[in-house]
Amino acid sequence: MIRSVGAAAEVGEVGEPVGEAIDVLAAPLNPIDLAVSRGALATGHPELPYVPGCEAVGRTADGRVVWIFGGSLGRTANGAMAERAAVGDAHVIEVPEGADVALAAAMGIAGLAGWLPFAWRAPLAGGETVLVLGATGSVGLVAVQAAKLLGAARVVAAGRSDAGLQRAAACGADATLRLDESGDLVAAFREAFGGEGPSYVFDPLWGEPAAAAIQAAAPRATIVNLGQSAGATAELASATVRFKNLSILGHTNFAVPADELAEHYQRLVSHAIAGEIRLEVERVPLDKVDDAWRRQADGVGTKLVVVP
Repeated sequence: MIRSVGAAAEVGEVGEPVGEAIDVLAAPLNPIDLAVSRGALATGHPELPYVPGCEAVGRTADGRVVWIFGGSLGRTANGAMAERAAVGDAHVIEVPEGADVALAAAMGIAGLAGWLPFAWRAPLAGGETVLVLGATGSVGLVAVQAAKLLGAARVVAAGRSDAGLQRAAACGADATLRLDESGDLVAAFREAFGGEGPSYVFDPLWGEPAAAAIQAAAPRATIVNLGQSAGATAELASATVRFKNLSILGHTNFAVPADELAEHYQRLVSHAIAGEIRLEVERVPLDKVDDAWRRQADGVGTKLVVVP
């Protein structure tokens, strides 16, 4: 539970959930959970003390294995990082049969953030040249694989971790680029695509990397932003956007219609079951959640999933 704003999660006793509930099988730890605990979201945080966790895979009273996500879960009401969790107003989506529960959980917030921009928000038509910023995290690694699976002709993974970029290459990236060692990012991004620049930019960073990618992008390129890890603002020249006819789109999983969310979650998990989307998952016992919370805050190379 979270006892005070900005504090790490710790193990504690809470009452039995009210209303429909699931037995939690796996609850991923996500950056949004830390943001809620810091009061960084416009929606604030649940009444203290509270149980964190904006998603989970669990078992219903009638034996179904489901993924729950959205609504007030973990944002303004108790979350799912517990032995049992109230469903409340969250989406309840069936997990495809045969899925490992920890991997199915990891394919939720993180997996869909890497998948939906290419499959739903601005669908790939095939043949695009894709720059994946922030490619060394869980979201970025899924994005690299999703872009390739959905028809991109070339995918360049950009990030700040050598180990993460090696994982991106193993996941199918055609080339990798260190953001902190490339000097002139605009030139580096253009060069990575034969001087033409990318036709599609996947951006969970914003800030300076996004501004450079937009400047380097090819005419009529699509840029999908889904985060601000590198900065809440980016300086863009109007002429760059106008004269190249760029499309800059925003994305958040929380705005996806329920039917689309269910369809794409099940599709993505099916790809994971088939081994077509891979993600390294580390199972963390519930009594070690405090250590996992600090590791998430420091940055971690694997997807941490709490298993009660």
